Amino acid sequence: MSEFFAQGGYAFFVWGAYGMVALVLVAEVLQLRLQQRTIWARLSRLVRLSQSTHAE
Repeated sequence: MSEFFAQGGYAFFVWGAYGMVALVLVAEVLQLRLQQRTIWARLSRLVRLSQSTHAE
């Protein structure tokens, strides 16, 4: 098992690469959630503006 984690002497690079990929994937998910909230807020404002324009 320790040989697996040592990765033939390249453990720092191998596990560092896995760590960077995990970090980028988490950042991507967080960024997409933030973008989704922004889009929903903009759509909500657009609908309210459209409804208030039609009500006049």
